[in-house]
Amino acid sequence: MFDALAFVLRVLSSLNTFVLRIGRTIAWIALALMVAVILLQVFFRYVLNNALPWPDEAARFLMLWMTGMIAPSAYRWGGFVAIDMLSQALPKRSGLLLALILLVLSGLVLVVAISFGWGHTMGFGGNFDSSSLRLPLDWIGLETIKVKLRYMYGSLLVGVILLFAVNIELILRTVTGIIRPDAQLPGDDRVIMASAD
Repeated sequence: MFDALAFVLRVLSSLNTFVLRIGRTIAWIALALMVAVILLQVFFRYVLNNALPWPDEAARFLMLWMTGMIAPSAYRWGGFVAIDMLSQALPKRSGLLLALILLVLSGLVLVVAISFGWGHTMGFGGNFDSSSLRLPLDWIGLETIKVKLRYMYGSLLVGVILLFAVNIELILRTVTGIIRPDAQLPGDDRVIMASAD
């Protein structure tokens, strides 16, 4: 039983590590592009006195994707705001049981969020066109295409699905800790920041 649990945890942990590394790369690229787009808009608005119509919406688009791609890594590493005084005050196994209950509740919330994200992305809201974002295919002699809002809202859906995958991994880690506290858990690809000493 424990060996099967450890195998599933290793596979899911490896898969999450791979996917979340890609997600963090996308997030950093989106952040860099967002800063560039905002600076471009500032230049056009305040230096040339001729604001462009699309940078505000493009920056919002990039911010949503940045958030959707980086949030699962933050969740995996315990980077979200949490009140953990009670679980730390309890004995180790009791604290893990409390953490397991909270993770299961979080998983239920994420399942509901996935259904909302799917409905909003693939349903009615995603069918609308962006007011200002267009693919400039007229540069190569084709017709300009308006960007569908589903590509913006897709950040919510993808981000919540990745959060759910991380939530399952955290549940498996917690169950492993309850069953066998001395078990060697797979790494979580945590980025260690150098201290500023």
